[in-house]
Amino acid sequence: MVINFDILERLHDILGRQLTLWELQYGKGADENTLSGRFSGIIRRASEQAGCGVVVLIDEYDKPLLQALDSDDELLEEYRTTLKAFYSVLKSADRYLRFVFITGVTKFSQVSVFSDLNQLNDISMKPQYATLCGITEQELVEVFTPELQHLAEANGLIGGETLQRMKAMYDGYHFCEFAKGVFNPFSVLNVFDGYKFDNYWFQTGTPTFLVHILQKTKYDLRILLNGIEAPSSVFSEYRMDSNNPIPLIYQSGYLTIKGFNERFRSYLLEFPNDEVRYGFINFLVPFYTGVRNEDQGFYVGKFVNELESGDYDAFLTRLQAFFADFPYELNEQTERHYQVVFYLVFKLMGQFTQVEVQSARGRADAVVKPPQYIYVFEFKLHDTAEAALKQIGEKDYLIPYQADGREVIKLGVEFSAEKRNINRWLAVMS
Repeated sequence: MVINFDILERLHDILGRQLTLWELQYGKGADENTLSGRFSGIIRRASEQAGCGVVVLIDEYDKPLLQALDSDDELLEEYRTTLKAFYSVLKSADRYLRFVFITGVTKFSQVSVFSDLNQLNDISMKPQYATLCGITEQELVEVFTPELQHLAEANGLIGGETLQRMKAMYDGYHFCEFAKGVFNPFSVLNVFDGYKFDNYWFQTGTPTFLVHILQKTKYDLRILLNGIEAPSSVFSEYRMDSNNPIPLIYQSGYLTIKGFNERFRSYLLEFPNDEVRYGFINFLVPFYTGVRNEDQGFYVGKFVNELESGDYDAFLTRLQAFFADFPYELNEQTERHYQVVFYLVFKLMGQFTQVEVQSARGRADAVVKPPQYIYVFEFKLHDTAEAALKQIGEKDYLIPYQADGREVIKLGVEFSAEKRNINRWLAVMS
């Protein structure tokens, strides 16, 4: 059941109903009127009646906080106060407890939700627990060999292709800098249920609140999509007043550890696999363009087909239509917005053909490498298509591709700020 925590009373009602169910089983004290008081009484009576410690399991402890995170500061503060009082019972009831396990997306230690619970042990990044919530490659091969064989037959795969595709789609999660990578168990089990490769985990929830935070903080998506160098403090917590959305995106499972610099104690954070990478990018597109979710496959498929056939004019004409469909309010955004849109388009194409998209100075804006061609793109917002072509030559962008054997096509693309669209382009064969 989907629950919307849009008003404080909704949280009180949900907690109250659950407490009532437990009170019907364990009884209720006459003086227990608050949510925390009722919870404390239930734990004590359950322990006394059973003659042993109580096990408390709390999943998605932070769901109300996340729903209010980017929209309502007053409601967020009310949720924090309510949950702090409710969870603080676990401190005072310690002698009645055998085990407590709490899961959630975020670490809200700085917002005081768990400030009273100094007996909690955060196991999120401890190596001995790093493979607890996933499936290692060894486990996948040893336990699911029959399923892997059926998957290969259903998809026409041979040899090691099945495992490689599984790794590309669903592997790559690292919960500690020294830990083995693990597969997403939800996605793995769904693949073996229907023997079809799909974005199963990403379909279970939409990260709308993350996109809103990205837009609110004006975070440069190109950095996010390329991989991020982050200090160890990024794992500590998420501050409500922070302009850095990366901790929350990591804690939500959309980024994972891909590298570690021991000397500087910094981490490389990237998308764990293709399921998350392309699921996230596809989800972003409607928020940054006028293209609806159901139209994305049409656009991306046409883009790829046109470049594979050598019809770059059709590709750029379609890209014009892509920008022409923008809602007016998006057309008034900054230069970075248009750069991000180009970035999203080429990143999406990377599902189907080789695409390199760069954001560092001194590199071509995009390179697309279908089987017969190599396209080197340079986009100019405040300059001409001629200047774009000149930069490709002067910066030696073609050097890495000279021995490739495919036909190389340089494309200088001029973007008009007045028209808010691609104005013209020039191409040179090399």
